Amino acid sequence: VQLQASGGGLVQAGGSLRLSCVVSGRAFSTYHMGWFRQAPGKEREFVATISWSGDKLYYTDSMKGRFTISRDNAKNTVYLQMNSLKPEDTAVYYCAAVNSGSYYYAPRGPNEYRYWGQGTQVTVSS
Repeated sequence: VQLQASGGGLVQAGGSLRLSCVVSGRAFSTYHMGWFRQAPGKEREFVATISWSGDKLYYTDSMKGRFTISRDNAKNTVYLQMNSLKPEDTAVYYCAAVNSGSYYYAPRGPNEYRYWGQGTQVTVSS
């Protein structure tokens, strides 16, 4: 399984970006998907998750109302729409996948995800 994240870039504070993550293979619709991020010198942190069915969404409190996770199972793609970006959102953003058979709910810990993308850099200038 390969995950390819894209959509990062440089944006001014208050701006928006949409990240995409394409997953190879035929099992995408059975995966819970997650977005995580890691800033320099910090641990990887949970951003958002979406269940395999797309009906269970979870966000870190600081991102509720600004970020939206979604998925298109026909395109094997998960998205992260990021609005009202802040300089503290600057990080490398990673998408991750785990088989839904292992978890009823999409997990929020990075160690629980089996497959990872390469990351895409998001830089928010003040």
